[in-house]
Amino acid sequence: MRRILAGVVVVALLTPWLLFGQPRLQQTAPSKSKRTSVEQDLIKLEAGWSVAAMKGDVAFIEGILADDYTDTDPEGTVTTKAQDIADLKAGVVRLDSVSTDDYKVHVYGKAAVVTGRNTVKGEYKGKDISGQYRWTDTWVKRGGHWQCVASHASRIAEKK
Repeated sequence: MRRILAGVVVVALLTPWLLFGQPRLQQTAPSKSKRTSVEQDLIKLEAGWSVAAMKGDVAFIEGILADDYTDTDPEGTVTTKAQDIADLKAGVVRLDSVSTDDYKVHVYGKAAVVTGRNTVKGEYKGKDISGQYRWTDTWVKRGGHWQCVASHASRIAEKK
């Protein structure tokens, strides 16, 4: 999950660990005219992942995560697709808001790396996860569809 902050973010994105709540989602990205259709498709998937995580849309997330998906959250915990989907179904994440920006997409044939930044307000298992995160998602095109095979999110240290 974008970003649990899969992603967040994770997102993030949020990644699959940023899931439920009454969210507000804001997405910003460079002009579409400067991006290839593949880059636009991947950004659309990332944005959709964030929305699905906030709404608890298990079907969408199951469809974009590869069966061999691995997520590394900001605490260094590594989880699988099955574990992230179980968290989504259990409702252990409350996400009040998330905004995603600074997308960068690098395409390598049938593989791609997407990075970005999330600003999140929410909780995971009762712990406040509000803050900013950088995330990296690795995508592979299989059977004509893009699937995320790996996610990693790191918290951006607050300036003192």
